[in-house]
Amino acid sequence: MLKLYNTLTRKKEVFETLKKKKVGLYTCGLTVYLFAHIGNLRTYIFEDILKRVLEYNSFKVKHVMNITDVGHLTSDADSGEDKIVKAIKREGKELNEQSMLEITRFYTKAFKKDLKRLNIKEPNIWCKATEHIKEQINLVKKLFEAGYAYNTREAVYFDTSKLKDYGKLARLDIKGLKEGARAPKRTRKRNPIDFALWLKLVKEHKNHIMNWDSPWGKGFPGWHIECSAMSMKYLGEEFDIHCGGIDHIPLHHTNERAQNIGATGHPVVRLWIHGEFLVLKKDRMGKSMGNIIILKDLIKRGFNPLAYRYLCLNAHYRKKLQFSWPALRSSQNALENLYQKISEMRSENRKQEAKDKKIKIYQKRFLNFINDDLNMPKALALMWDVLKNKNLSDREKYAILLDFDKIFALDLNKVKKLKTPQEIKKLVEKREKYRQEKKWKKADEIRRKIKKMGWQIEDTEQGPKIKKLS
Repeated sequence: MLKLYNTLTRKKEVFETLKKKKVGLYTCGLTVYLFAHIGNLRTYIFEDILKRVLEYNSFKVKHVMNITDVGHLTSDADSGEDKIVKAIKREGKELNEQSMLEITRFYTKAFKKDLKRLNIKEPNIWCKATEHIKEQINLVKKLFEAGYAYNTREAVYFDTSKLKDYGKLARLDIKGLKEGARAPKRTRKRNPIDFALWLKLVKEHKNHIMNWDSPWGKGFPGWHIECSAMSMKYLGEEFDIHCGGIDHIPLHHTNERAQNIGATGHPVVRLWIHGEFLVLKKDRMGKSMGNIIILKDLIKRGFNPLAYRYLCLNAHYRKKLQFSWPALRSSQNALENLYQKISEMRSENRKQEAKDKKIKIYQKRFLNFINDDLNMPKALALMWDVLKNKNLSDREKYAILLDFDKIFALDLNKVKKLKTPQEIKKLVEKREKYRQEKKWKKADEIRRKIKKMGWQIEDTEQGPKIKKLS
């Protein structure tokens, strides 16, 4: 029985789908004006784990992810310049449509490369905001027809006072929100927390590069309308799961939910799931805070990108994860140790999937952990219990680990059986002979020689074991 935490109800719920064994999943993608930082990537890792857990439970997942390439302003609300425009200026390019396309294509490609490095499965459907302007305009029309939208000189706004439970997702104190808290006072909003559906080419936006004709004049869509329009286009007017980081809850997802209800007359998303922040010391990581680390930074320091994925597996997705370089080093060491143990397995046929009783017992325990709101720390601990279990053969251990790796995605199936060079084997035999003759000094000399050659000897009750140094 799969249980997932619903942000809207603030409790774990038994997961039930609209259609039998089919899941509609929408995850908020990147605003492509800069590289994804590892805080962003933690969210995409959590969403990938969710998708893999759904598939492990035999659900067929239709996954849609947006790419924001217009309309996301620096305030995250209705003021400031477009983040793509900001990127063009930062990189010293001319302010024109071609530069905008170059910027968004470059960072979209980099984003997809990072996902691949982390073994994050791509969605079934990628959808760009700029390629769905028609759908966004049509959705705004519906909001006018339903009485939720109103037109002003600078923008078309959503009237939040018309929706009784606006702010429910974020538990907002609507009465306590003061004018100016989320938007400049100079706007013609009826209510201070109303938000833009369509921005016009006036004031600070008069020279906005990307703009389109609409019934309300030339302009461009607000940030929130794209996800409502695209999710409903590809997943329907009611679908199963919508994910993102917790920073999306107070504004982006609250407004998206309001648009959905306004346009359809009912909630569209059945289950909202959000991942917690990655933090550096005491602060969350964010582009606006200027404290970002990107995946390339990890690679430049010699880290395997999957060491970062392993680090993320050590914390529950709803708990803050403290990032530090020593913590990442520990994760890399653990990952290399895992690879080492797999490479040493002496199974005659490691690829054979064993299906005996002992294996099924571990698979059931694993399923219980991952189905308890994606409890990866417990699932990871179970993996190490398997490796330590002397009652399991190498063949059984390998079969269990490969099964677990359908969720972990640490490339365990790519680890090759370790082949010890003949030269090393001969040195080990020579060392054993010296040990039997109690010639300890000569035995130690050979141990040091073997270490210089990149190998290590571990003396056990069963005899010497040879390990490849990383």
